Amino acid sequence: MYKKSIKILVPAGALGIPFDDEALTNGIKQKPDLIAIDGGSTDSGPYYLGTGTSKYSRNATKTDWNKLMKIRNEAKIPLLIGTAGTCGTSSTVDWMLEITKEIAQENNEKLKIATLKTDLTKGFILKYFDYGKIKPLEGAPKIDKKIINDCSNIVALAGAEQIQKAIDTKADIIIAGRSTDTAIISALAISNGCNLGSAWHGAKIAECGALATTNPNSGVILMEFDETGFTVTPMSKKTKATPYSVSAHMLYENANPYILYEPGGYLDVSKAKYKKINDSSVRVEGSKWYKDNKYTLKLEGTRLVGYQTISLVLVRDDHYVKNVQKWISKLKNSFKRKSKISNLCDVELELRVVGNNATLGELEPFKNINSNEIAVIAIFTAKNQKKANEAAKLLNPDLLHLPLTKNEPMPTFAFPFSPPEVDKGPLFEFCFHHTIEINDPYNIFCLEVHKI
Repeated sequence: MYKKSIKILVPAGALGIPFDDEALTNGIKQKPDLIAIDGGSTDSGPYYLGTGTSKYSRNATKTDWNKLMKIRNEAKIPLLIGTAGTCGTSSTVDWMLEITKEIAQENNEKLKIATLKTDLTKGFILKYFDYGKIKPLEGAPKIDKKIINDCSNIVALAGAEQIQKAIDTKADIIIAGRSTDTAIISALAISNGCNLGSAWHGAKIAECGALATTNPNSGVILMEFDETGFTVTPMSKKTKATPYSVSAHMLYENANPYILYEPGGYLDVSKAKYKKINDSSVRVEGSKWYKDNKYTLKLEGTRLVGYQTISLVLVRDDHYVKNVQKWISKLKNSFKRKSKISNLCDVELELRVVGNNATLGELEPFKNINSNEIAVIAIFTAKNQKKANEAAKLLNPDLLHLPLTKNEPMPTFAFPFSPPEVDKGPLFEFCFHHTIEINDPYNIFCLEVHKI
């Protein structure tokens, strides 16, 4: 038996993704020390960070969070969520806190709740920018003071140290802003003296729940950390972890399958050994953690760059399906001509062909269309919503009737809804892929305790 052992129960890859209720019950029976779950990511694009909102349904979030709060209360252990509300801004931390208070009131439950807000002010960022403490990662866009000032939200990804401080409040529930997926799982193991390399490696394996198993949709896994390694055990009886499924997860969202950079250092799993210890569990030892001389946090920020309206038209005519790129070119030329006359020449038009290259664009390897029906999405980007909508209406007749050549009958295509113009709203872009070097990792964020 190992001298120090910490058990972390991970119900799913993110709150809002379904998990197996029976597996969750099985996990609680193993007497975990903490329930940890992620609340979001940047996978769904910059809009949510730009607006400080969640992509998930409030009702669905409340339903799943209620389940976790009830099982936490039964087990009398802390419940921790990182990157609350998809983007992890102060507004979504508050949103998650509001949901938590509602549930507590409905269940007649008294709670101590810690909130960790990881937003950084523009003034703070500008100061560190002037100090030369903000460095670009590979492929980062260029930033300057104007871009920083234009940002709607800027967050830093919390590491293990900041999560540890929140756990140390002895709160029943911890709601953290933007965090690394691994920090919320590794923090308790690290603070209890478990092997550093194994804590980070195991946290990486557990970040997406049961994704590193034979049945990813089962969701719930139990991670046990100690002084020499970690053990991963799926909690669904129909699920197994194998050396292959566990080791392969280092490839997930990671440029190097052996190295993982985190706040304060990096993980090296090149000498890790994966061993099957029973029918469903895998033991891992040999991972190494290397501490950096400088402590850095990754930054994420967004700024508003315009407004969009989209139109969608369906094309079934075989002649137009086969010659869609020629038709697209004609649509662009028509819009260019009309937009000059209508004082809309500063509106950007993008046309994507669903069924041909809407996903990969010019990178699409298959050039031929093997379908009897395609859809053309017209995306209009302007400085304001009214202008984007006006531009969409300008192209409306062409999307419906523009002939490929002068001498052929006027075609009629199909709009799937009326009106075909849909105002998409504000358009944001990511403007940070940088790190910020800080001297005191324990006091950079706002940590508050709420008693209800």
